[in-house]
Amino acid sequence: MKQTLAIVNYRMGNLNSVKRKLDRLKTTASITSNARNIIKADKIILVGVGHFAKAMKNIKELNLLDALNEVALIKKKPVFGICLGMQLMAKDSEEGKAEGLGWLDANVKKMQVDDTLKFKIPHTGWNKITHVKKSHLMKGIPESSEFYFVHSYCLKSNEASNILNETEYCFKFTSAIEKDNIFGVQYHPEKSHDAGEALLKNFISL
Repeated sequence: MKQTLAIVNYRMGNLNSVKRKLDRLKTTASITSNARNIIKADKIILVGVGHFAKAMKNIKELNLLDALNEVALIKKKPVFGICLGMQLMAKDSEEGKAEGLGWLDANVKKMQVDDTLKFKIPHTGWNKITHVKKSHLMKGIPESSEFYFVHSYCLKSNEASNILNETEYCFKFTSAIEKDNIFGVQYHPEKSHDAGEALLKNFISL
């Protein structure tokens, strides 16, 4: 029996580009804002490009908060956050001074760079990742693989054991996390060619 994957529609970001990528990987994925469908799915993905506080407001207005907590914290199904989707897993963010889902002991901070001529914010384009710990999510993805980034805020994990990848951009920041059934990446695997496809395949095969 094929697994089902729910792409959570909280009215933010790159839903269709992620769906198209998953379709090409022959995965049964649907875009949904229905709490019942989210709870029934085998895995869920939180995508997003947008404002943290607005995203949390939308999640609450769509009555998705309890469903997301049930999937991630009670049923402990695999959950994957992309960009803003990962940031929402933190306790809070400086973007809108808003509380997050609180699944991770982490905070989201505005990126600050010393050399504003060399390092632009938002951080946009290709950059390398380094592996901090072993993970099925990184299977077949070499050290220093390049992924595509677009972000002005980054997640600061207060638990070093949750850090999966780091990336250097004026300073070192967390670019992927893993805690039990909860996974997140700051970069965009759906825009990252072969490395991104390998990562999505790894999540699907969990």
